[in-house]
Amino acid sequence: MTEATISPIEQQIVLPLFGAKDQHLRRLRQEFDVNIIHRNGKITVTGDDDKAVSQAIDVLEQLTEIVRRRGNLTPDLFNETVARASGKSAPAKKHASIETLQTGKEIRPRTAGQGRYVDAIRNKDLVFAVGPAGSGKTYLAVAMAVEALKNQMVQRIVLVRPAVEAGESLGFLPGDMQAKINPYLRPLLDAIHEMIGYEQARNLIERGVIEVCPLAYMRGRTLNNAFIILDEAQNTTTSQMKMFLTRMGHHSKIVVSGDATQVDLPKHTKSGLVDALQRLGRIDGVAIAKLTAEDIVRHRLVTNIVKAYDEPVSQGRNGHHSGQRESSGSNGASH
Repeated sequence: MTEATISPIEQQIVLPLFGAKDQHLRRLRQEFDVNIIHRNGKITVTGDDDKAVSQAIDVLEQLTEIVRRRGNLTPDLFNETVARASGKSAPAKKHASIETLQTGKEIRPRTAGQGRYVDAIRNKDLVFAVGPAGSGKTYLAVAMAVEALKNQMVQRIVLVRPAVEAGESLGFLPGDMQAKINPYLRPLLDAIHEMIGYEQARNLIERGVIEVCPLAYMRGRTLNNAFIILDEAQNTTTSQMKMFLTRMGHHSKIVVSGDATQVDLPKHTKSGLVDALQRLGRIDGVAIAKLTAEDIVRHRLVTNIVKAYDEPVSQGRNGHHSGQRESSGSNGASH
């Protein structure tokens, strides 16, 4: 007989965790063939199979964290968590919509990959999203941040970007520092305005509830009760990534998004995103969501463009692309 325990379990989360009339407990007992008892703020799981007891404990720990963060436990989240632990497929479902502050604005994952990404954000405190342009990495992360703010799971949203783009330098841009950094932060601001509305977004930014800032401004800070998004993370160095990740405070969540194929750092400088994926992928509480060209939801041509750049280009004689003539007036492909 194997026994394992979880404690402490706060009284206020017992009902949503166990379900109405203990329906969640009954399901777990049947699924893993274990006995589950709650007494004095401690959950005890016993059974004859070591693996089953371990799986049941793992599920209960994940469900407990979900309830602590959300205050409730939806049937979809319960089924998905149990299915992952048991190695079975969760029942097919329509992806749940993401709540935003914009009345009538409904956002939901549109592909299976995006659905897994959103689920990872709901269930983990640190999520890395890697994929091509247009796959929804930043957009869905911002939507999830707005939902967390609306549901009072966090007190603020912090949107961060490194000021490195296609070889440009801030020093060569006109204007003061705010004018210099605005172009880098524009994609994040556009997403916020779309989901919240311009006036409400401006009000929340003025109050400091939403903060949009370059990565360099994060040094020395600790962010508690915050939903923090690092966009274009492939353009961080290893030391910058470490600095950013260690800003995480209590009751905070971080989403790091980027495209490892679009690094604009100086040659021979390793991307902090690539380094973090290698170092942190197996840490408990960290998830890596890998999006592909199949998850692109922009114009249909974007999918074909991404796939074309992923394929090797055949070379003819003299190094020219086979089947094409050299044009003296061509400037090459635009970004």
